[in-house]
Order: sequence, then C-alpha cells, then structure tokens
Amino acid sequence: MSLEHEINHWGTNPKDPIDAELAALESSLDALLARDPAYWRTGEKKDRLKRLEIIQAKQAALKLQILAVAGDIAEETGAKDVSGWMLTELLVDKKIGRAEVKLAAAVSRYELVATGLAEGVVSPDKARVITKALEAIEANPAASSEDLALAEKLLVDYATQMTADDLKTVGKRILAEVDPERFEAAEAKALQREEEHAQRRTFFTSRANGDGTVDIHARVSYAVGMRLRTLLDSLAQPRKLSAEDRGRKAPYDRLLGQAFARIVETYDVDQLPRHGGHATTVFITMNVDDLRNDLGTAALGFDGEQITAAEARRMACNADLIPVVLGTGSEILDFGRTTRLAHPVQHRALRLRDKCCQAEDCDAPAAWTEAHHLKPWSAGGLTDLANMVLLCPSDHRRIHDPDYAYERLPDGRIRFTRRS
Repeated sequence: MSLEHEINHWGTNPKDPIDAELAALESSLDALLARDPAYWRTGEKKDRLKRLEIIQAKQAALKLQILAVAGDIAEETGAKDVSGWMLTELLVDKKIGRAEVKLAAAVSRYELVATGLAEGVVSPDKARVITKALEAIEANPAASSEDLALAEKLLVDYATQMTADDLKTVGKRILAEVDPERFEAAEAKALQREEEHAQRRTFFTSRANGDGTVDIHARVSYAVGMRLRTLLDSLAQPRKLSAEDRGRKAPYDRLLGQAFARIVETYDVDQLPRHGGHATTVFITMNVDDLRNDLGTAALGFDGEQITAAEARRMACNADLIPVVLGTGSEILDFGRTTRLAHPVQHRALRLRDKCCQAEDCDAPAAWTEAHHLKPWSAGGLTDLANMVLLCPSDHRRIHDPDYAYERLPDGRIRFTRRS
C-alpha cells in the first residue's frame, strides 16, 4: 500500500510513529510539569527522582544515537559538522556540541556502554568516563581485545555502584583489575609519568592589586592540592559552624582564604632553608613615631610595599621579623633581632589557662587562636605568659586596629570598644 498520499508538503509523514511517540512524550512531560511536587509525599519524591534519572539517561541514549549518524545534517546545511548546526539552530555552545558528538561516536563503538545508556543504568557523565578509559586501553599496545571487552564489562558494572568521579579513578587502573600480573607494573609507570607531568606543570604566580590585596594563581599536583584543601577545610569549617552558632554568616571562600593566610603566617620558619647563613626573615621598616602611635605605616621587605603600623605589630606576634626603626633623618636607630615567638610549651600553657579566645564576645576554641603580646614586643614586651593572651585571628586583627580600644577585665577577658 502506498503512503505517498499521506506525505505532506514538508516531506514528512504526519503519522510517523516516531513523531507520534515524541509527541506523546512531550505531552506527558507537560502534564507532569503542571503538577506541584510540593504536595508529594517524601517517598513519592524519592521514587520519582530515581525514575527521572533513568528516563534522563534513556533520553540521552536516544539523542546520542541520532548524533552518531547525523553527518548528513552537516552536508545538507553546509555546516562543518553537526555541532555547527547545533550552534546555529539549537543555540548549543560549540564546545558542548562537539563534546556530545564525540561522545555519540564513542558510545556507538562500545555495545555494553550503549546498552547501559539505553537501559538507564549508565548516565551520560559515566558513559563519557567509561569510553575515555576504553579508548586509552585501545591505545595501549600491551592490551588485547579480550582485555578491552572485560574492562568494558567491569566498568559498566561499576557504573551501577559508583559516581562518575569514583568511576574515573577506577577507569585509570582498570587494566590492573583485568590482569594484575601484566598491568600493575605498567600502571605504576603510568602513574609515575603522570606525577612527573604534574611537577612540570606546577607553577605559582602572584600579582599585587594595589588595594592591599594580592591575587595568587597556582597549579600543583592533585595530591598536593587535596592536601592543601584538607588543611584549609580543617581551619575554615569549624569557624563557619561557630559563626553560624552565633547567628552570623560568612562566605566560605573568604574563610578558606583566611585559613590560607593563617597557614602562611604560622608556618614554622625554622623549617625553611637558610640563605647566606640566615633563616628566611621579613624586614619591617618604620619610623620611631609610627612605632609608638596607633596610626602610621611601615615598609614590608626590601621592596618598600606599605602596610599599616598596626598590621606590622600584629605580624610581630606571629612571624619572625627584623624591625628596622628609623629616626627623623631616616637614620637607623635600631636594627632589631628577630622576634621570638611563643614557645610550643608556652602555647600549651596558654591553651590550658585561657581555654578559648579571650575576646569578651568570642568563644573560638584555643586550637584556632594565636598568642598576642599585651605589651607589644616592639615596645619591649616580653614573650611570657603574663604578657600574652590567646585571640582568634579576627580578634587579633581587631586588637591591632587603631579604630578599636580595649581593656582587660578582671577575669582576663578582653573588652573591645570602637573609638569615636
């Protein structure tokens, strides 16, 4: 029976079953979107989210199947490839379009991955991870077709139990699971090459912004990056929770930045290499009047970058400094010794005595605090228990801020008042 009389002037069959199925799918989605999930029970939300995750994977599978054979679209429209058509007609960013076309081509080569997508048990993100791992195996001269088939089966199985990130980690060493005796040594060599590559790509740059801040850009190995993030989280997370307990909110990226500064400021300078026979130190140059007064500036290091005198005094509590004090004629009145920080034994004694930050309105635990000299070291204050209290970094900065005055209460706590 001829269907020619059913073809409309657009060249399509209005009774095409695929179009009808897509129309039904669109209609079903429209009906679902008209419903308010706020009224669904918790169990219903959980069940429907699971089902939607599967539906989303199946929809992605269908799209990838079409993209894998969509070269004729580019030929017909004059686009370089189908991703070019997606850019002009669907407004899909070129980078995203190319990634989808590449994934479509990859999935079409691996039957188990394609089946997993079609069944909804492999998400597009996991499919991308698996195909990348399988392509690496195909490029490995030591791997056989049997190794490739077994690796594909294992990775698709793992996809039902792992996140895409976890699967990526497994994918890097899947050959070692396929045949440990053959591939563990190769895996170790590959890991060594990766680490050497990471070392070659490591860098650190800094740029002063002219507003009292410095932008830092760095690249380090994954292991170092994760270790740094763990350190920063260990300092920032308790402060976040403490602030929330007091009804305050602080951006977490700011807390991470403060944690980074804390690590730098409290680093044990005795662990640094020696240059010309001396441990690395920081020189602070300021005139004698600024040293005595709340207001004033100091020059940091040999380049003369300016900081406030208050900041210089705060740094003197936590860093090894050499103060260079100048008279009115810029003559050197004193070329001081490096500041002696509180000894670890003194820190432990302070923690036992003070228990927490000694600011009256703060309860930050002792582990987050710094030792502050009540009589500044620059003014002859001693590094002993009688002259020191524990303050959290925020209150330590406040006690050196000329906008604040403070008094020590009979119980040893510090009460701040803003100067008028």
